[in-house]
Amino acid sequence: MEQAKLNAFCQQHFDQEPVIVKAAGRINLIGEHTDYNNGFVLPAAIDKGIYMAIVKRNDNKIVLHALDVNDQYQGTLEQLKPTAQQWPDYLLGVVQQLQMGGYTLGGFECAFCGNVPLGAGLSSSAALECATAFALNELFSLEIDRIDMVKLAQAAENQFVGVRCGIMDQFASMFGRKQQLIKLDCGSLDYEYIPFNFDDVSLVLLDTQVKHSLASSEYNTRRAECEAGVALIQQHHSHVKSLRDATVEMLDEYVKKHNATTYNRCLYVVEEIQRLQDACEDLQRNDLDAFGKKLFITHEGLDKLYNVSCPELNWLAEFAGKQSGILGARMMGGGFGGCTINIVKKSAVSAVLEKAAAGYEQQFKTPLKAYVTSIEDGCHTIVNDLVNN
Repeated sequence: MEQAKLNAFCQQHFDQEPVIVKAAGRINLIGEHTDYNNGFVLPAAIDKGIYMAIVKRNDNKIVLHALDVNDQYQGTLEQLKPTAQQWPDYLLGVVQQLQMGGYTLGGFECAFCGNVPLGAGLSSSAALECATAFALNELFSLEIDRIDMVKLAQAAENQFVGVRCGIMDQFASMFGRKQQLIKLDCGSLDYEYIPFNFDDVSLVLLDTQVKHSLASSEYNTRRAECEAGVALIQQHHSHVKSLRDATVEMLDEYVKKHNATTYNRCLYVVEEIQRLQDACEDLQRNDLDAFGKKLFITHEGLDKLYNVSCPELNWLAEFAGKQSGILGARMMGGGFGGCTINIVKKSAVSAVLEKAAAGYEQQFKTPLKAYVTSIEDGCHTIVNDLVNN
């Protein structure tokens, strides 16, 4: 449907053949809030994504069309500044990073639409940034490799949008591979693919429909709390540059007595970094039951220690723990809303969805949305798919 919508717009508005790309949204199986602490994450690109068509202009103007919200932005390459509309900032930030990197751009016009649910923790913002970087790289033959596109997309969100996100979301959108998870070392950016090819389970996202904004103060506060814990340890162990280098024993000795909240935040992260590495070993042994149990433990840590959950997410996690057809579940994303990710036996998906929807609506007087996702490829061009349709 998104491809058809974009194709129709292109035929009506563009007088030249556009470059068209798809950038994927992402899920993260385990390893939450570890990315900006230089830990490991385990994301994957999914079937839902942003579709973008882009053409060159003969002037220095930037014209953007957000088809899903029927909105437009017009500006110039020389005057890049955050907008009241907000959504253009994710694209303009990428343009700014390219210019700061010495790349020569001309004016361009682009249109985009997508099926990544907004506010659900599936990184629609990172998908939009990566789509922009990938499309501009193709359009102007900039010859930027994928890792540098990931870095500038992250920098766009950090510096232009103002969210101090880690690199996971952009990395997953750019490097995703069908039926593979990415074990990413956020410190070194080394990565390996971990197969997730279990035919008898589905990955189901249950959407609280509680909307969160990662630009809210809480996200940046958590990051500052982690940095405060590192600073306390560094006074005694200079080699500890991030929580990736810390141990529970260090936290007990140097952080716990100073600040209980900082201790809890850091304890969750240090335990989660180890838990992810253990979880990857579970997958390599094809032990999905052990892997799933770790998701429940992660949720407990995110709620009780990191304090980024909410009643709706907790209800869904508790519900999942009572269902024999669900092997594991946890809140996913920045927190304070969005989705839980659930590993569900395929034979139980229909019953789980029906029971969850009824219980959630009764409890919160809000309909529950659900998305059954598959693990797919990351950023790629799809020009031929659209031209031939």
